[in-house]
Amino acid sequence: MTASIADDLVVGLRYTLRNDAGETLDRSEDDDPLQYLHGHENIVPGLESALTGKKVGEKLVVVVSPEEGYGARDAAGERKVPRNAFPDDVELEVGMELVMEDTSTGDEQPFWVKSVGKDVVTIDMNHPLAGVQLHFDVEVLSIRAATAEELDHGHPHGPGGHDHH
Repeated sequence: MTASIADDLVVGLRYTLRNDAGETLDRSEDDDPLQYLHGHENIVPGLESALTGKKVGEKLVVVVSPEEGYGARDAAGERKVPRNAFPDDVELEVGMELVMEDTSTGDEQPFWVKSVGKDVVTIDMNHPLAGVQLHFDVEVLSIRAATAEELDHGHPHGPGGHDHH
């Protein structure tokens, strides 16, 4: 019996992501496929939904709306922040992803640097692909049961475990 993609399974994918204009935005490397834990919000909802029930060897083209991808753009997400709000030792670059902590909840919120001035930094709380229709070409390379540790952590670990915790 061949396994089908379902919740709590680790899936290996080869993928290419393009925008409406056909420009390649991201892709997996042949020697380093994307590994994700199905059903644990490791990938955008629209792609995860399309992959449910697929088997190793299947190839598919999936178009994901912004709402099922990185969300619609929120104009209020762009903000100007004083440069001195950032640590002096952080060299800010346009496109850089950083994380801030909500002091009231302890939740972390990613944001992206849009511009860096002498006194003001413009940040964007929107993901860079918010508002973009996503075009995925994917091939299912592997499906396996997740370990208890992977299920506990909510993401897959590499062959030697993991090193980010």
